[in-house]
Amino acid sequence: MTDLKEFLDEKYDQYNTPQFIETDPIQIPHKFTKKEDIEIAAFLTATIAWGNRKMIIRNADRIVNLLDNEPYNFIMNASDNEIESLANFVHRTFNIVDLHFFLKSLRNIYKKHHGLERVFSRYGGNIPKTLINFRELFFEIPFPERTSRHVSNVAKNSAAKRLNMFLMWMVRQDKRGVHFGIWNKIKPSALFLPLDVHTGNVGRKLGLLSRKQNDWKAVAEITGRLRKFDSADPVKYDFALFGLGVFEKF
Repeated sequence: MTDLKEFLDEKYDQYNTPQFIETDPIQIPHKFTKKEDIEIAAFLTATIAWGNRKMIIRNADRIVNLLDNEPYNFIMNASDNEIESLANFVHRTFNIVDLHFFLKSLRNIYKKHHGLERVFSRYGGNIPKTLINFRELFFEIPFPERTSRHVSNVAKNSAAKRLNMFLMWMVRQDKRGVHFGIWNKIKPSALFLPLDVHTGNVGRKLGLLSRKQNDWKAVAEITGRLRKFDSADPVKYDFALFGLGVFEKF
């Protein structure tokens, strides 16, 4: 275990650097300085973060351009008609119908629930309960049935990779210029790994994960193992696992 921790710490140091931003979707929220712009751009970017990374970056950039590069201002001031006038967006199965609803729901969250940070912080460090509550709140206004697939349901054992990644971006204070750390009501120790095909495969090869499915049970298992290496900041090892899988084809 000591050797594995040293190996992962070395890989974490290798990949948790500003250079990581150049090839990662996190570059989109890094275009902004205002807290609300960062968190909205990050949430929308994380929402479409599956598939080819260059395509994710290109399409996330298209979204913020549709919002006049002022996400918070657009969401707070746009009417339904203005939102629905946005056209011709698609990222894999996420299309313009889904985007229209996401913008309306975010508007509802900022106007009626005091913003994303307040909503995600409602249950403090209980992340599973937080994610279940967030999904219920996100769909409290009328929604197209097709759009419900685009917010993971932890209550049905979803790995919730994109929601966990969004939380990691907002909460984790890496002091290395990659993650934002602009939310302080949730501690990094409470976070769960954004498990995907890369981190899952590497985790299994390293003996950190025995479960074959990438679901919430697997997320809990691998995060529990990583907490033994760093209880205060377990998801820092996402850099190591992801870097090994994507950049080193481990």
